[in-house]
Amino acid sequence: MTFEEYVAARGAALVRFAALLTGDDHRAQDLAQEALAKAYLSWRRIRRTDRPDVYVRRLLVNADRSWWRRRSSREMPVDRTGDPVAVGDIGHDAGERDAMWRLILRLSERQRAVIVLRYYEDLDDSTIAEILDCSAVTVRTHAMRALAALREWAGQESGTESLPRSRA
Repeated sequence: MTFEEYVAARGAALVRFAALLTGDDHRAQDLAQEALAKAYLSWRRIRRTDRPDVYVRRLLVNADRSWWRRRSSREMPVDRTGDPVAVGDIGHDAGERDAMWRLILRLSERQRAVIVLRYYEDLDDSTIAEILDCSAVTVRTHAMRALAALREWAGQESGTESLPRSRA
């Protein structure tokens, strides 16, 4: 498969993954472009591997990590203010998704990466471990801690616990 064919087939999915990872569509496009530019330089070696997606996703995760390390890219998120979403309102589901994303964005970058790779990209623990360059046990630990934090935060906001206890 040529690089152009790979980008045509997987480019949109990579941008979606980056958007879920960062929470910012514009930064996601920049990260995807940066990762694909790096992949282009090593494409001959990458395409010989069985799973080039793992390599390119790792590039995206590392690019996101590097972006946060740069001093010039520090941003201070601010909670949105406004009226709470009314039950039965046509925008209720969108409001709930937005609230959940605000909680997910509060997670550490590793925990957020694990949650996105597991629940949005539907990858197994060994593939996630390969992408994040850690063990499968570490992936499960990050997932467990992230879900516990999300449960706690969601419970604080709504007064109930609504997230699943386990993936099994």
